[in-house]
Amino acid sequence: MRLLVVEDEVDLADALARGLRREGYAVDVANDGAAAVERLRLTAYDLICLDLNLPDTDGLTLCRQIRTDPTLRPDDEVGAPRILMLTARDAVDDRVTGLDEGADDYLVKPFSFAEVAARVRSLLRRDAGRTTSEVRVGPLRLDAARFEAWRGDRRLDLTAKEFALLRYFMAHPGHVMSQERLLEHVWDEHADPFTNTVRVTVGTLRRKIQVDGETPLIETVVGRGYRLVDHGADGSDGVTAGPGAPP
Repeated sequence: MRLLVVEDEVDLADALARGLRREGYAVDVANDGAAAVERLRLTAYDLICLDLNLPDTDGLTLCRQIRTDPTLRPDDEVGAPRILMLTARDAVDDRVTGLDEGADDYLVKPFSFAEVAARVRSLLRRDAGRTTSEVRVGPLRLDAARFEAWRGDRRLDLTAKEFALLRYFMAHPGHVMSQERLLEHVWDEHADPFTNTVRVTVGTLRRKIQVDGETPLIETVVGRGYRLVDHGADGSDGVTAGPGAPP
């Protein structure tokens, strides 16, 4: 998932970005409204952490612009980003105004990073129709809160990038994902679009989730990209949802 942190306190913005990257997200940073708009015109973010007190605009104004300006949604297939407002304003009226302007959640400073991470997980799983941090697709199970993934009873030894890639595939089972879309949502702005990093990472992930005798789960769609196979709810490679017992 690709996140944008919009925060004018540079140290706080960098700390949030580092923490969210450790959680497996691709994160870009903007320290003012103008930089945020520039990034939003080019990148379809899944979630925005938005400070209300920016040096060149009010965060409420930017939130309203994100919700109403179609040029800030470069990929309509992905849909509008979730917005988590970060602010020192703790009055009820401020929170109500923020939510009315289009924010999905509101977090008052000072806050712990653990709470930020939990709010981000909660907002991102709304689009997938889930109520817990765990998601299942056929024999695959992924717990974003614990940063763990399994195929059946076999725990998968994944790097942070492989985990992020699998999480994105599992959020869109059965959908064909182009290399460009994967690069935009799993990697950050520092990724080189002219390298074969997507192909290599998909290849290593595919080898880790499929050992000898196991059904292939990630297939290549020639000329279009990759797809996490969705066989339907047949009890083996079907799509299920909700919490499950630990392996």
